[in-house]
Amino acid sequence: MKYFFPILLIILSNTFYNITAKATPSAANPLLSLFFTYITAAGITVIALLFTGLSKPVLASVGDLNWTSFALAFAIIGLELGYILAYRYGMPISIGSLIANIGLAVVLVIVGVLFYREQFGVNQAVGIILCLAGLFFLNRP
Repeated sequence: MKYFFPILLIILSNTFYNITAKATPSAANPLLSLFFTYITAAGITVIALLFTGLSKPVLASVGDLNWTSFALAFAIIGLELGYILAYRYGMPISIGSLIANIGLAVVLVIVGVLFYREQFGVNQAVGIILCLAGLFFLNRP
């Protein structure tokens, strides 16, 4: 169960995310749209933090943070801007996220093996081959 809820949350959030990214008005500046998105997200996060609380005082909790909070901000901006632009340039919602996530899966297998010493066996090799075959078929006219 501890794995089921986070995966379900990811699936539901990612579904809503892609629908709203596709629905972002084409006349709207995508970076201004993201700016208002992050202001809203910051407000929601503060409210959630008030309800869930911290295990330590705020300053001590801030001291637990490192470079990852800032790096994640750049990654999120690139991710969201990429989706908005892909949909704006005509990427169908039915395959846009699928193509991006297949590519992501292949890259993360490589990252996992090279940097985290994760195992790479026949199952992973077959999975990568199937992912690449999927990309081939998804991008055929």
